[in-house]
Amino acid sequence: MKLNISRDARPQVRTLLIATAITLALWFIPYAEILTYPFRIFVTFIHEGGHALAALLTGNSVESLSVAMNASGETYTTRGGLFSQIFVSSAGYLGAMAYGALLLVMIRRAVAARVVLLASAAFILLLTTIFGLWKPLSNGMFGRLSLFTLFSGLVISLGLVLIARRASARVASFFVSFLAVQCILNALADLKTVFFLSTPFGPSVPTDAVNMANATGVPAIIWAIIWIGIALLILSTAMRMYAVSKYGSPQQQDLPFEDPLEV
Repeated sequence: MKLNISRDARPQVRTLLIATAITLALWFIPYAEILTYPFRIFVTFIHEGGHALAALLTGNSVESLSVAMNASGETYTTRGGLFSQIFVSSAGYLGAMAYGALLLVMIRRAVAARVVLLASAAFILLLTTIFGLWKPLSNGMFGRLSLFTLFSGLVISLGLVLIARRASARVASFFVSFLAVQCILNALADLKTVFFLSTPFGPSVPTDAVNMANATGVPAIIWAIIWIGIALLILSTAMRMYAVSKYGSPQQQDLPFEDPLEV
């Protein structure tokens, strides 16, 4: 069955392509990583938040969450059964991909960009204050406190709130598209890195795939391949929902580059 991009989806698709082009261009411009650094930290919070939520959903507790200046992160949780360990370890990269896909779907379904930004700000703030500050303090794990986690979490949350409150509807909508692209592309890039680290020729470094191998006995590279396949499935499903409308769907009116309504 052949499906085409619906007419009402074309403005959103154009916006997404522009956000993707800007992201890819910044990756290849020398020193442009300074501009994308805050977005990279945002994706790391989403990644670690995926681990934390998966732990809570499987009846475990989160002991601490931290994000480092090099955009790596750590989330310590209590260890449950085999299913729990698989779910928690898989929820980082796949969580970041799913978050980006969710942003795409919400844009397509005309959810207000300001609502999306405020919800994202609240999520980052909760991760920072509860798992980055309160849980380590209450557990007496002062060594897991990270000033950078607290600082970056508060700054990112405040920045998202300011954009939601001060930016125009079109700018806010474009920013949500840009966040979605950042989550998706960074998740794919991280999965590629994990794949190469999991090969016999890769350096021996701790990764989520190594955690999965230790828990299941299945080689890390197999888990990396499985995650890549699931991530591509999530992305494919989201793109079909975003760009293709067989029966027609609501058209968001405040996206950039969209023709204004005539009154």
